[in-house]
Amino acid sequence: MSFKRLDPEDISISAESIVSPAWSTGAVELKDANGTGFFYSAAQAAQNSGQFYYNVYHKVSTDPTSVVQFSVAYGHKTGLGSPNYNVSELNKSYSRSIYGQYRNLVFGDEDTDFTFQGQTSDDIYVISINRARYKEKLFPGTFNLKLDSGSGGPVLYLTDNSNDVATVSYVDAGRVYDIISGSNGTKRVGSANGYNTAGGSYGKFLPDVGVIILNGAALNANQANGGISIGTTLDTSGTLRKNHERFFNVIKTGDSFKLQSEETISSNFVFIRVRNSEFNYSTNPSNITSSGELRHDVMINSPQAYITAVGLYNDNNDLLGVAKLSRPLLKDFTKEALVRIKLDY
Repeated sequence: MSFKRLDPEDISISAESIVSPAWSTGAVELKDANGTGFFYSAAQAAQNSGQFYYNVYHKVSTDPTSVVQFSVAYGHKTGLGSPNYNVSELNKSYSRSIYGQYRNLVFGDEDTDFTFQGQTSDDIYVISINRARYKEKLFPGTFNLKLDSGSGGPVLYLTDNSNDVATVSYVDAGRVYDIISGSNGTKRVGSANGYNTAGGSYGKFLPDVGVIILNGAALNANQANGGISIGTTLDTSGTLRKNHERFFNVIKTGDSFKLQSEETISSNFVFIRVRNSEFNYSTNPSNITSSGELRHDVMINSPQAYITAVGLYNDNNDLLGVAKLSRPLLKDFTKEALVRIKLDY
């Protein structure tokens, strides 16, 4: 084993942005082998957590290969649209907790309410992308969601407006874009701004936290006003179908959710320069006789060695990593080599 100290110019650092499909299927559009990609677990829906949200899978949840892709939830500012925790405590409900949770996440306080480009809405629908799916962040301009009310009713195609804005806005949760009617980050052709007729956007796209907040008022509007009549109920008895289940159904009927993730891969490149006079003699103890001489005379004037691996050590001689060559590299006094090691993190 031979050692050589690295010089500062032997190490280079680079960063590369990697864009890939957000879904575990490896496709941009969420589909399974049967052409559908939206299932929730009846077991989870029956539990207490099912009052807050539904986890959405790309296969039936009982399939051992099924993986959570995202979750859907409904929130209301004053707690309407879901049962109260306790009949004696009015308006302290699941929907109020959801609204408060995402208000804190997005704005960082409990006093700022959701508004959508001038349109106020007391209720929101939330899509929270699974952390393993969106990795570091979502990639703006790739969000495409089709909502279909079914039975020949209105259909809505949503995207973010990242390609239509010159300046990016920020909130406590990072970058924020408006959700508009259109595709691939651009407003629908013929639309002034992609908003609904009431003047507000359809929601907020928050790529840095993997969250999509949709304007409940805009979705619940009729087709003439740019909505899909999702049928949000403000009943608090718990006897009606959950609003987040209604939202899940229009996603499932639409059956098209396209999204990509983005992450920055930082790499260290280490260049090991092997000059012609270096590393030509084997350090294997078996190559030396008991008297300290080379066992084979041919190694005196024309030595040869094979480089098979490179170890990286710190100043305390602690081995930090090993890079193995794809094949042994022949080294003698007539050859030089440059080995490039890439460390990703």
